[in-house]
Amino acid sequence: MMEQPFTQSALFIWVIVPLLIFLARIVDVSLQTIRIVSISRGVRWLAPLVGFFEVLIWLLAIGQIMKRVSHPVAYIAYAAGFAAGTAIGQAIEQRLSLGMVLVRVITTASSREFRQRLHEQKFGFTHVPAQGAEGPVELVFTVIRRQHLQQVREMVRATLPDAFYSVEEVAGASEHVYPAPLRPRRDPAFPFRLFSKRK
Repeated sequence: MMEQPFTQSALFIWVIVPLLIFLARIVDVSLQTIRIVSISRGVRWLAPLVGFFEVLIWLLAIGQIMKRVSHPVAYIAYAAGFAAGTAIGQAIEQRLSLGMVLVRVITTASSREFRQRLHEQKFGFTHVPAQGAEGPVELVFTVIRRQHLQQVREMVRATLPDAFYSVEEVAGASEHVYPAPLRPRRDPAFPFRLFSKRK
């Protein structure tokens, strides 16, 4: 009697194949999330690279599904992998901290200490006096890499605990104050040093 091939066994069909489909879908959807985020945040060199592997893995998973259209476990594994991949992709995206963000701080108190800290850490910023609904306010704008967002948030909380601030995605920026080497220059109208890119 001829022995049944392993690829035709119940273990392979009902356990190993669904598990492989599940894992492939996790990787596929995680890469899809990273690709979409990289496009939206202006990291365009990453999107084609991630897209190549995303489609390759998707085709492999779909190929296994089409070969076993009569096995519901394969469909369940495919859907479960999609759900798990979405959650894992979001976690990876937060870890990667891709792209840049605009931090807008609005305060009725003096922002001098906050601006001084930004200057010391070599973050560029724009300071604008403005008028709010209940009186004068100060606006401070800074465009930073997402990986530095927590650092800037801590500066706001430490120096301007009652300030309102918002964070917005930035698809791209023409120039950055950092990390290029900086040389200080003085402005008579400003109480402390400004900085510009080294020529």
